[in-house]
Amino acid sequence: MMTFLGMPFSSKRHAQWVNGDPLPDDTLRWGAKFPTGAKTTLRDTQLRRNLRHATGAIRNKRNIRVSEMPDWEDLRTSASQIKHYTMSHLPQLLRQMEENVTKHGGIVHWAKDKAEANAIILRLLQEKQAREVVKIKSMATQEINMNEELAKHGIKAWETDLAEMIVQLGHDMPSHIVVPAIHRNRAEIREIFKREMENIPADISTEPRELAEAARRHLRELFLSSKVAISGSNMMIAETGTVTIVESEGNGRMCLTLPETLISVVGIEKIVPSFRDYEVFLQLLPRSATGERMNPYTSMWTGVREGDGPKEFHLILLDNGRSKVLADSVGRQALHCIRCGACMNVCPVYEHVGGHAYNSIYPGPIGAVLTPQLLGSFDHHDPASSLPYASSLCGACFEACPVKIDIPSALVHLRHKVTEKNRGPVPSGWDISMKASSVVMGSGKLFGAAARAAKLGRPLGGKDRRITMLPWPVSVWTRNKDVPAPPAKSFRETFEEEK
Repeated sequence: MMTFLGMPFSSKRHAQWVNGDPLPDDTLRWGAKFPTGAKTTLRDTQLRRNLRHATGAIRNKRNIRVSEMPDWEDLRTSASQIKHYTMSHLPQLLRQMEENVTKHGGIVHWAKDKAEANAIILRLLQEKQAREVVKIKSMATQEINMNEELAKHGIKAWETDLAEMIVQLGHDMPSHIVVPAIHRNRAEIREIFKREMENIPADISTEPRELAEAARRHLRELFLSSKVAISGSNMMIAETGTVTIVESEGNGRMCLTLPETLISVVGIEKIVPSFRDYEVFLQLLPRSATGERMNPYTSMWTGVREGDGPKEFHLILLDNGRSKVLADSVGRQALHCIRCGACMNVCPVYEHVGGHAYNSIYPGPIGAVLTPQLLGSFDHHDPASSLPYASSLCGACFEACPVKIDIPSALVHLRHKVTEKNRGPVPSGWDISMKASSVVMGSGKLFGAAARAAKLGRPLGGKDRRITMLPWPVSVWTRNKDVPAPPAKSFRETFEEEK
């Protein structure tokens, strides 16, 4: 089975490809480049309707909650500064975190990659003789392909977040950082539940209340019987060794309190120096992620305490490429991400193609920045090398980001890295065309002459003034994008007349 960023594509819809069988033309090939994935998902009209409805609703809620905050921009600036400080002092903060967790009875493990992380988790579960675990929604565990690795050893990891459970039962893959099943509507969810759940009412409707109740019945026995739970963390607090989870359903609280052993897998960048810093993010995260003033459940734990929660706590600090990202002075901004998904909800590209087109655990604008760096994928043959180009560079993601990650600038930076990585000893067609363009654009006279000559192509635009196809080599451009027809009068001509 092929994997991408530690994630196997095991959807039943694409099982033919996984098994090596021939595929129909409309099947998404997991591990393909973004243009291939987008070409497939763009033809899924139901998917696009689901995305448009969901992202629009989240955007509207977020805008209302942000408008209530007169100091919103000040909070964004503070969060950005905190993250810059954190990344500049990351080794010291991580050592402080380890000391405080250990002091309070927890056990800290360091994992340089997904293989080490999975080996640690498997060893702990085998020591506890656990055959199943309950799990809180976690991007880090998806990144290391934990569920599938445990399944190889006969251990079942049950997703307890409602959206993650929908994805798991549907043999699907997440398509959003915050709302993994955003590509599914209620009718589709009902069919998944009827197919996969035991003892579900045959006449269950599409009402959210009934679907949620079915999910609760499905999970209740698991919560009461599982001895081990696995989580990630929204943020760690170095000064006390505290790990935190914010959520909306209460499934996380059940996982954090009922099992005897808790294992938390956390990326090394998910840390802040103090509770005072954490306060800033608690105001930004819920408003940016789900349009709530605060999360219904905010859970914090510091080591272990007799009679309160798990008896044993393990913290796995995961690198998995993050140190390499940290070394890039521009690309390291991606490590500031607090996983709110705000950039995805405003991105016109994501809204049209959905998360699966990115072929990555981290889709959308932030995934286009983070994924290639985690994988070190800048060669044209690597699927992730196409992700920095999966953007119109409109800047909406930068405006929405609560920690002011300059995603457009980072994407341009990564495009440059891809270009330089693949530059050969012999100039390519692009090299030659850019060199020729620079000669024209570097001369006022030549540029003016080119503008006058371009008017000859105006009739090609037809009535809608858009040119959809040009001969080679510019067909490389018009194959994916329309070209506006040249204006009847150039700016230079208008300026001369008005002057």
